[in-house]
Amino acid sequence: MIPERTKAFVLPIAALVVLEIWARAIDLHSDSLAPPSAVATALVEALRDGSVLVATRDTLISAFAGLAVGGGVGLVLGIALGIFRIVDRLMEVTIEAIRPIPSIALLPIALIALGFGYRMEIVIVAFACLWPILILSRAAIGGIEPRLIEVSRALGLSSADRVRKIIVPAALPRIFLAFRLAAGIALIVAVTVEIAINPIGLGAAIMTAQQALRPDLMLAYLAWIGAVGYVLNFSLVAAQRHLFGRAALAGDAA
Repeated sequence: MIPERTKAFVLPIAALVVLEIWARAIDLHSDSLAPPSAVATALVEALRDGSVLVATRDTLISAFAGLAVGGGVGLVLGIALGIFRIVDRLMEVTIEAIRPIPSIALLPIALIALGFGYRMEIVIVAFACLWPILILSRAAIGGIEPRLIEVSRALGLSSADRVRKIIVPAALPRIFLAFRLAAGIALIVAVTVEIAINPIGLGAAIMTAQQALRPDLMLAYLAWIGAVGYVLNFSLVAAQRHLFGRAALAGDAA
């Protein structure tokens, strides 16, 4: 009997086997494709010389720093908009006008203002991460059971205590879900910025491999990014279930 968790790996492994057989059958020679075995060999070489680890460090620094900045700002604004309805109404047009702007569209401005490097990438990632956390935290605050607020008022809690002891704990499972979604966005945007313009990290490594006509190494970096994203999401899901239990499941369903 195959465990449920193991079943999820059956399809990708089968696909890799089929691709390997196909590549060997046609004796594949391409500037854009490589057999899975060649990709695996290139990834092992990149791990051995440390190049993939250095690139991963650069990407994760930008992704996590941008997530922290954008997530912090989004959380504060989301809580404020969820609590103060008049502020929510006043800010609605502004938020909905700015939110659809693609984060990558800010690249020319960020490049002129900040130049190449971490700062520019962090700003772009922060802008991308701000919105899901703001929107979902605002919705989480708005969805709190009204009776909890009434109880806090009956107890004579101050506004600060009401936020700290009642509102934030009640909304925390959905806020954590927003953070989990934003973490995936942070990684995607960081790699995209590096592919487009910033000469650091995994995205730049992909472009360097492509320009060197190394499809095996290019695909190895792509596979590594997928593995990093999987581990990141798996870790956050495990933390979510550990911290919130059944509330985590309810938040995912919502």
